[in-house]
Amino acid sequence: MEWLRSIAASSRRSSDKIELDRWINGGLQRVLCMQGGDDDGSYANNSEATASAITLCKPLLLNAIQSMKLMECNICTSVRIADLGCATGYNTLATIDMVVETVRVRYLKERGLEPELEVFFSDLPSNDFNSLFRSLSKRASSREYYAAGVAGSFYHRLFPRGKIDIAVSLSALHWLSKVPDEVLDKRSAAWNKGRAWIEGANKQVVEAYAKQSEKDLEDFLSCRKEEIARGGLLFILMGGRPHMQSNQLADSHSRAKHPFTTSMDQAWQDLINEGLIDEDTRDMFNIPAYMRSVEEVERGINRIGGFHIERIEYKRIVEHSEEKQKEWMRDPLSYGRAKANLVRATLRPIADAHLGPYLSHQLFNRFQSRVSSDLNLLHTTCFYGVIVLSVIRI
Repeated sequence: MEWLRSIAASSRRSSDKIELDRWINGGLQRVLCMQGGDDDGSYANNSEATASAITLCKPLLLNAIQSMKLMECNICTSVRIADLGCATGYNTLATIDMVVETVRVRYLKERGLEPELEVFFSDLPSNDFNSLFRSLSKRASSREYYAAGVAGSFYHRLFPRGKIDIAVSLSALHWLSKVPDEVLDKRSAAWNKGRAWIEGANKQVVEAYAKQSEKDLEDFLSCRKEEIARGGLLFILMGGRPHMQSNQLADSHSRAKHPFTTSMDQAWQDLINEGLIDEDTRDMFNIPAYMRSVEEVERGINRIGGFHIERIEYKRIVEHSEEKQKEWMRDPLSYGRAKANLVRATLRPIADAHLGPYLSHQLFNRFQSRVSSDLNLLHTTCFYGVIVLSVIRI
């Protein structure tokens, strides 16, 4: 065990205080992204829940595009579409294909001509745009639109005024621009001791996250208000909850089984118990995600103005299929690997920045062991809550 502690200490030094300072002082946007590539731990291969959510909202997105006044939102023969928080992999490309085809068919039917379609794939600079555009290049012969990447935070302006006709943001807006300052201050009542996320945290922690979420949502909407042409569509799918309640997750099983809660906290505690990190290192790591309520979203839209709510609703999706559940009951180790790959896909970049690659690897290994050994998890079901929002720029 001494050699492991020695390597861990070296890893902490090599990962550098500079990276920790960047994490603390608002540099989250330099490292926050879904894990790139196409290996077992990549987002491209671990986005089943996102795919289920997109499938669930597909009819609502199609209906929103069919209902928008296309003739008013763009007087020429080109249509500009933005995917905000695109990440990489199948989900973003399949969604854009669906949007493009729906718009194309409408133009042919209503104007008798083929529109020129421009699609902007936008995400933080840390996103794996290389993988995304490699996937796009394989579809060049069948692609019916011009594609461009736009690197930047959707909490800031990304496009010229009034130039976007359709903006979609799918499974991205629950990620905050930063961890609230109070949560990273050991002297604050909002110091989130012993937890990687806010589920089950004290009132001050939740309030700090809610305040940051409110600011971020207003920043997002203010930017889109400038960028989207009048009559244009903004369609959002984000993690959410139905009501203004203290819990981020709606039921006890989901709270126990969600990958950001019990097993994650146990994995961090294992690193402490083994002498690989200290408590402050654990407590300085907070997952920058917040599940807004329907009321919080409506309030933000009304405050910013400039949008008419066509539809807003809360939906629940199950974490995986019944077939997967039965398969994992027969082989709990494969379940542990699958859940570890899921958290690697979403958290590895920020865990690497916080701990260094070696200790980050150890964290996810401990998480995998915890999940594999807790057979009760296989007999409960975790639901992910999502909010689907469709608004028109007025």
